[in-house]
Parts: sequence; C-alpha cells; structure tokens
Amino acid sequence: MSGFTLFKKDISIALFSVIILILIGFFVEHPWPKDFLISIFSFGLLAMSLNMLIGFAGMVSFGHAAFFALGGYAFGLLLQSESFLTNFGALSIIVAFFVSIFITGIYSAVIGAICVRLNEIYFAFLTLAFQMFLYSVIVSWVSLTGGDQGLMGGIARPVFLGIDLSNSLHRYTFCSVIFVICILLLRILNKSNFGYSLRLIRDNQERAEFLGIRVFRVKLICFIIASMVASVGGIIMTLFTSGAYPEWAFWTQSGEAIFMIMLGGISIFLGPLVGTVLLRLINDVVQMYSSHTELVTGIIIMIVVLGLRKGLVEYLLEKTGILKK
Repeated sequence: MSGFTLFKKDISIALFSVIILILIGFFVEHPWPKDFLISIFSFGLLAMSLNMLIGFAGMVSFGHAAFFALGGYAFGLLLQSESFLTNFGALSIIVAFFVSIFITGIYSAVIGAICVRLNEIYFAFLTLAFQMFLYSVIVSWVSLTGGDQGLMGGIARPVFLGIDLSNSLHRYTFCSVIFVICILLLRILNKSNFGYSLRLIRDNQERAEFLGIRVFRVKLICFIIASMVASVGGIIMTLFTSGAYPEWAFWTQSGEAIFMIMLGGISIFLGPLVGTVLLRLINDVVQMYSSHTELVTGIIIMIVVLGLRKGLVEYLLEKTGILKK
C-alpha cells in the first residue's frame, strides 16, 4: 500500500498526460503536430533510456542507438513475414511488439555482460564498437534488411482489439499510450530502491560493493532495461515510417541522443525529453532556412553547453530556485 501511495502522484500525472495527448489527436486536424509528437515519442524514449545509463548509473554509452535500430528492424521484419502473420493473425502487432523487445533484451544481455565489466571511456567505446558491428550487419545483409536502402515495402498493420494502426489517429493514440507507459516505468525505477542502488554505484562503486550491492548484476539489469526501452522507440518509429533504415544504427544517432540529454539536462528526470523537443524543433526550423542543418545545430548546442554549463532545464530550475546548486 505504501508503494502504491509513493507512486500515486506519478500514475495520476501519467493518466493526465495520456488524456491530453489523446485530446490533441482528436481536436488538432493538421497532421504536423501529431507527426512531430510521434517523433518525440520515439526519440524521446531513446534519450530517456540512454539517460538511465548516464544519469542513473554513470555509464556513458556511445552505442545506445543500436538497440533503437534492432527493435525497429525486428518489428518490421516480423510484420513483413507472411508465415508470422498467418500464425498470429489479428494478434500479429502485439506479438511482434513483445517479441522485438525480447530479442533486443537478449541481445543487450549478451552485449551488456561484456561491456558493463568496463568503466568510463572503455565502456563507452566498446558499446560504440558493438553498434557499428550491428550497422555493418544491417548494411551487408541486403537480402534480409535491404542494405543501405533500408527495410522497404511497408509493414502489415492488421486490426487488433478494434485498433487499426493504418489509421493515423489510431496509430497516434497507440504510440501516445505506449510512450507514457514507458516514461512511467522509468520514473518508477528512478524512485525505487533499484534506482537508488544505481545512483550509489554511480557516485561510489566501491562503497556500493562494501554495502553488499552486486554491482555487476545491477548494472547489467540497468543496461538491459535501458536497451529494451530504446527498442520501443525504434518500434514506434517503424510504425510511423512503415520501414526501418540503417542510419538508425549509425553512431550519429547515438550522438544525437547524447545531444538531447545535454540540451535538457542530465540530472532532471524529464530533462532528456525536453532536450528531444528542443533538438527536433531546432532541426525543423533550421531546415526551413538553411541547408547546413548539422553546422547550425552544432553551434547552438555548443552555445548552450559552453554558456550555461548545464542543460536548459537544470539552468532554469536553478534560476527559479526550485533546484538548488
């Protein structure tokens, strides 16, 4: 009962957020806001899950987008398989959703068992190496993945429980609910004993071991959970684009996720999500007026990082006195 009371406020906020997002879908007729929000759901989960590694556990990963891509490709390939669709019929979407997350979880467990034994820059670059390995597989295995052209041809979207994901409103609503559930789960983990164990490991790994925390196991579980949440972001993007593309597994995608965290703030739970919104807005606005998107975006990020020396959310909260230095 006490546990439920602890998270009652977060659950209430999650329900309110779902209602607001669904109302936007029903009453905003122009497609851009819904398309923009779906991209925020997708990349927001990538950034939030990466910050679970960086902000919670102090594990800076340069290859986190590999799991985003793996989730998207697994989901797309399953829904392009005629035998899979025949076997599961109307439940194909749901089964593909959970199987894709499971595949990512298994893959991340193998990778994580190797990577989390290392610390700092060694961990960061080893995760990058595994990401580029996956990218090479995607580009090389043309018969399965489509190579550098991506997973083309669309994906099947059979109706389930009255939900038709080929309908833009149904798809937006489905993605909204999945997104909020994932954020709520991350919030619960953040405030749980598991989250406090991660922060203790981040701050003083030797003390955590002295207090009886099994550091390797806790870090590996964190790595797996973060990877599975990132895969949900990839699944949402696959639903949105009706395909999957190798650039999702390229190192720049992980770099963008780190930029999102830096823009929003590493120490604020929703900071990476705010950073995602800012980066997507910056990209959209810059593309309207210039073809040098990467250059302008890089300059803006450099100004924020060097000028504020923290994320925008952290800076604003400190200025208003809500967050103490």
